[in-house]
Amino acid sequence: MKIISTNIGEKKEIDWKGKKVTTGIFKYSVDKPIFLDTEDVKGDAICNRENHGGILQAVYGYSLKHYAFFKELYPNLEFEMGIFGENLTVDDLDETKLHQGDTFKLGDTILEVTVQRNPCMKLGVRFNDMKIVKQFWNTTFCGVYFKVLQTGFVKAGDIFEQIKSCPENPTIAELYVAKRVAKGM
Repeated sequence: MKIISTNIGEKKEIDWKGKKVTTGIFKYSVDKPIFLDTEDVKGDAICNRENHGGILQAVYGYSLKHYAFFKELYPNLEFEMGIFGENLTVDDLDETKLHQGDTFKLGDTILEVTVQRNPCMKLGVRFNDMKIVKQFWNTTFCGVYFKVLQTGFVKAGDIFEQIKSCPENPTIAELYVAKRVAKGM
């Protein structure tokens, strides 16, 4: 796994069907290293601390390979790195192979796989179409949240070097499917 793009976003207020929505999901690629801190990425807006950021969700990674699936569903949408709200766009991040607790050295940091990303309406706002939320739920292309065990900088081109494997723990895809079932979807 290799970082293709590092992405951050600013707090943005938009009018969504007559309702004011504040979000940090509009993330864009940056051409400089980003600092992964214990509870968030420095310079990246998190507008809903209840569901994003914090120790277990400090950094969000998403696979570039998943973009192709959604590009077919949204051929007229301009797909920029970070469109899914991820801090790290990774060439081949596979939720069916990553287990909770798996740990990686990445740039100056050490990251631990924690939980899946459950989509919310802000993803629909970003795509300007709420159908994306259900479509996202109906895949295992959820992306991965990481806990930052050692803070530091990462940049495009950095490689994930696995330093701990936890095959006894559930995969991120298994956690995501279990969450979908628990929600009755």
